[in-house]
Order: sequence, then structure tokens, then C-alpha cells
Amino acid sequence: MRAFLFPGQGSQSVGMGAALAEASGAARDVFGEVDEALGQSLFRLMKDGPDDDLRLTENAQPAIMANSIAVFRTLGVRLADVTNFVAGHSLGEYSALCAAGSFDLATAAKLLKLRGQAMQAAVPVGQGAMAALLGADLPMARRIAEAAAQGEVCSVANDNDPSQVVLSGHKGAIDRVTEMAKQMGAKRAVALPVSAPFHCPLMQPAAEAMRDALGYVVVEEPAVPVFANVTAAPERDPDAIRNLLVEQVTGMVRWRESIANMAEAGVEEFVEIGGKVLGPMVRRIAPDARVTSVVTIEDIEALAKEL
Repeated sequence: MRAFLFPGQGSQSVGMGAALAEASGAARDVFGEVDEALGQSLFRLMKDGPDDDLRLTENAQPAIMANSIAVFRTLGVRLADVTNFVAGHSLGEYSALCAAGSFDLATAAKLLKLRGQAMQAAVPVGQGAMAALLGADLPMARRIAEAAAQGEVCSVANDNDPSQVVLSGHKGAIDRVTEMAKQMGAKRAVALPVSAPFHCPLMQPAAEAMRDALGYVVVEEPAVPVFANVTAAPERDPDAIRNLLVEQVTGMVRWRESIANMAEAGVEEFVEIGGKVLGPMVRRIAPDARVTSVVTIEDIEALAKEL
């Protein structure tokens, strides 16, 4: 069995998609359609930067999705013929749903643009922060978050793999995390270069904005089950998918459990579409699985021969 995985924020870089667009008409079509849907030259920003603008959440989120879908469409396969499940890390869940046919490309791009704007607007710049705990599992991360909160929000945002958990909340609390993490057993804590505290209760205004937006969107049943971030379980029901995307804004990304549950369900091969961020996490969760990252036209051609 095989699963296709779609990366989240942090996998963007200036130059992304440029070589693929030169090699693939399908990729060029994806980037053009996203530009048209958003009414901006997002692909030019992806190709040429500046990096500061590309890293803005409202640009990074649709850019990463566009790059993943460009890779997927260049592959030129019918999803249900080549994979049993899909999953995406945070915003990557929208990429997964787009690949699976739940959203069309223009809708996915518009939703992610709005999601990025709403997340940035939910907490003024400088008031929130995130930190990655290295050498810490989920129970240890929860103990550190509880100790660091001291009346402020501090909660687990991403349970990425057995040795990496991300905390999110008020800046003061996250500053305390970086000070006390080592004393409480973590190898170290690394402050993340993000502009907002994602996947924590401070994002509630953004969750409400997404509830409103998703209420107007048609969600089709996906071609294959999508493992949802907030349940780490496969889902195909359109109404459930809509609700889970709202919960995802404030909820923990249960990535470790999602990969472990797919492996338990029989998945032996994981293919990351459009990035090289998730592969190392997957190897730490399911060391016996085969892991492939597909980014370049050469990667795509090599995978196509195997499918």
C-alpha cells in the first residue's frame, strides 16, 4: 500500500517551481490558474522572491500548495490508481484534498490565501511565537508546555515525530519554553521563524473566518481517504472534512499518529509530493517504510516508471 503526503509551511523557498514550469506544461498551467484565481503574480514571487514576501503566511500557503499540485499533475496519474491514502501537514491537508478532488485548484488557492491572512490577523505580530522541542516526545512536551504557560497560552501545535514536538502560544510563554526545556529533559528548544502562533487557541478568530469561508464552498468526496490532522484517522465524508479543517486551525497536528496509523493499516511506501520536509519525519516514525520525496522533473519521471 502507498500514501501520498503533502508538505506544510516552511517548505517554501525562492526558486520553487521554476525548473518544473520550464519542463512541464501541466505545471505551468497550475501556476497560471493559481495566479488567475488570486489576482496576483504568485508564481513570479515563487521564482524570483523576495524571500521576505514569499515567507508571508498569506503567500507561502498558496505557493506551497501550488507547487505540490504542479508536481502531482505533472506526474499525470489518476490518484485512486496509484495510492491508497493521502495526508498533508497543516496547510498540506488542503493540497491533499485538492489532489483527491475535494476542492478544485482555484478554490484551494483562495481558501489558503484567506487562511494565511486570517491566521496573521488573529494575533498581532510579536505577541505570539512557536518553538520546536528536539529530543522530546508528546508527554514531555505537554509537561514543558504546562510549566511554561504561567497563565498564558502554551500548547502543543505539532506532534511531528517521536523526537520533535512544536509548541505554540504567547511569546512570553514560548520564551520560557526555550529557557526551561533542557532542564525538563528535552535535548533543546529552537524558536521558529514564524509570524504567528499557529495551531493553538489564540488562532480562534482564524478558525471562525475559515468556518465562514468553508460554509460557502462545495466539498466533494475525495477519491481516496484523507488522514485528517486533528483526528489522525481516514475521512471521506465532505461535511466531516469541512468541520475538521475548521478544527485544524486551533488544533494539534497529529502527524506522528497519522503516519503510524497509516503504517498500521498496511502502508509500506510514503511519497512526499513537492517537498523534502516530511520524509525525515516519516523515517523516524515508520523506519521500515520506503520513503520517496518528489520535487524535480527527474524525480517525477523516476516515480512514474514505478507506478
